[in-house]
Amino acid sequence: MKSKNNNVLKLPALIVYVIVFYSIWTIWEFLGKPFINNAIENEYISQLIKSGVIKNLVWTLPAILLVNHFKADLYVGLKDMFKVKPQLLKKYLPIFLLFTIYLFVGAILTKGKISINETFGFSDLLIVLFVGITEEMVFRGWLLNIMVSEKKKWLPVIINSMMFLLIHFPKWIHEGGFVENFQNLGFMSIIILSVIFSQTFIKSKNIWIPILLHMYWDLLMFMFY
Repeated sequence: MKSKNNNVLKLPALIVYVIVFYSIWTIWEFLGKPFINNAIENEYISQLIKSGVIKNLVWTLPAILLVNHFKADLYVGLKDMFKVKPQLLKKYLPIFLLFTIYLFVGAILTKGKISINETFGFSDLLIVLFVGITEEMVFRGWLLNIMVSEKKKWLPVIINSMMFLLIHFPKWIHEGGFVENFQNLGFMSIIILSVIFSQTFIKSKNIWIPILLHMYWDLLMFMFY
């Protein structure tokens, strides 16, 4: 049974969360991240602080607290979404294969061969590890989870995709790639991936599936692009 009190509070809580979350992350991208980069010379320690500490404090921790608070209104409960179900992984192996084929073919078309980037290293692995966990916990484990229901699925998925795209804007603007990502249609991959991650979460009712898919996609991107 959904709590009536929680239902009344759900929309205002979502609005406040989104405003605060996007504001904090925009400030981080423009001021916080450059400060850490300049203050800490060691690449691994810097990345551990940025991806492991800061991102988990801003993304994962608040999302888990909110999921726990609004547990009566969720599509999937916190404990249920984190249950390890090996049989589910087998079911979604075709998507991992599709990611592999798509990115390998893309690497061949753009570089003429499949070769691991010389710059690929441990700091990239840290990003892959924490990005998959933090971003999926916020966008699928929390935001999609609180909006979706058995009767209402596609509209929340579309809204979630737009929100997932929007969180990339501060980084693109700060790094000067905002216009380029729209000119080369790179933004479309963000939307499509978000739909895939959302649909796998809805169908599996397990957060590990989109987390692993997200990690795998990012791993191949860092390795070959």
